[in-house]
Amino acid sequence: MSEKNIVQAIKDKGKTLESEMSFFDHLEALRWHLMRSAIGVVVFTGIAWYFYDFIFNKIIMAPFYGSFWTYRMMCKFGDGFCITHINGEIINTDMAGQFMLKLNSSILMGIIAAVPYILWEIWRFIKPALLDKERKAASGFVFYASILFILGILFGYYVIAPESISFLAGYTVSATIHNQFTISSYLSMVATITLIIGIVFELPILIYILASIGILTGTFMRKTRRYSVVILLIVGAIISPSPDFLTTMIATVPLFALYEVGIVVASIVEKRRLKKHEEIMES
Repeated sequence: MSEKNIVQAIKDKGKTLESEMSFFDHLEALRWHLMRSAIGVVVFTGIAWYFYDFIFNKIIMAPFYGSFWTYRMMCKFGDGFCITHINGEIINTDMAGQFMLKLNSSILMGIIAAVPYILWEIWRFIKPALLDKERKAASGFVFYASILFILGILFGYYVIAPESISFLAGYTVSATIHNQFTISSYLSMVATITLIIGIVFELPILIYILASIGILTGTFMRKTRRYSVVILLIVGAIISPSPDFLTTMIATVPLFALYEVGIVVASIVEKRRLKKHEEIMES
């Protein structure tokens, strides 16, 4: 091997070592971000555990009572919408059922409360890899993502969950069958609905990311709006178990609004990309 080849091999080896160190540095940074996120969840879980009596009676079980805010508001629209009593009772069938209820629901509350902090840790991890313009464009990521998630949680909790509970608890095949629901199935349904709606409300953020990397554009979303309407109607019917058209539309209208917001976001990103491309071509 010639001297020139030896020098080149050493340089290539140095670049490889540098890239490997950079990779492990990023891996180490990610590990610390994940650890801090986990600590945040543990802290909020501990707070939920301490105030569990209030959380259980005023939050978890509230949609099962006829005095819940949503049911009282529905009564103002007429007797046909009024719900004053939920048909059924909550039971526990497992020896450790109530302890696991407290543990699982405290963890669930801890995760929900920690979402803004988790998003902040994610932002801190990806921020160093962004250019200055990209940082400015995505500077409100944590705020907007947190607001959308909270709005989704509230919509799922105050609208979709009560509708689901009142419909499923009131649905009977025969008068000889009495509804008794295990506390685990009740908690699972309420938690699933609220978390799914919270995640679905992140649609504009997902659209922004896809538009930023060039996968999605506002023009494409406008052209495919009619197909999107059908898809959103199907999603609205899935997340709302009640078969009546009004309830399905209540669940679907916010999805339409999120899609329209996504079109605006994608259009803004598209204009920025075109402007940047023109500047590069002119230079």
